[in-house]
Amino acid sequence: MDKLVLPNEVFLEEVATLMEEGRDVTLSPKGSSMLPFIREGRDSVVLRKEPSVKKGDIVLVRLPGRYVMHRIIREDGERLTLMGDGNLRGTETCTRADVLGTVQTILRDGKPRQPGDGAFWGRLLPVRRILLGIYRRLKILKK
Repeated sequence: MDKLVLPNEVFLEEVATLMEEGRDVTLSPKGSSMLPFIREGRDSVVLRKEPSVKKGDIVLVRLPGRYVMHRIIREDGERLTLMGDGNLRGTETCTRADVLGTVQTILRDGKPRQPGDGAFWGRLLPVRRILLGIYRRLKILKK
């Protein structure tokens, strides 16, 4: 089967258009910033444009020059602060208008899972480096 590769800007603009039309879109995420809850090559996510978002939601946002799928960790009116579950530091800020869609379902090996709000994982930030290190070593051993 032939594979069509599109730049993120082109592909995700079409994804945003589909969600604006009220459609759900299923994507296979790239990268490791949402480990251990969303893993490239194993998981897919179902996204939907929601009328509102809240702390704990996993969202796809358009930032200047790039797109990210991270969790909302703070709300301040129209301003949102995002951080990937697999990140140890570093956040992004955006506005509610930058949110393209919200993760409704995580498909792991084809089986649906509801995304949690990340509250417990967020409290583990001081020891996240250790937990992610263990996770990555276990993942390597499974291969």
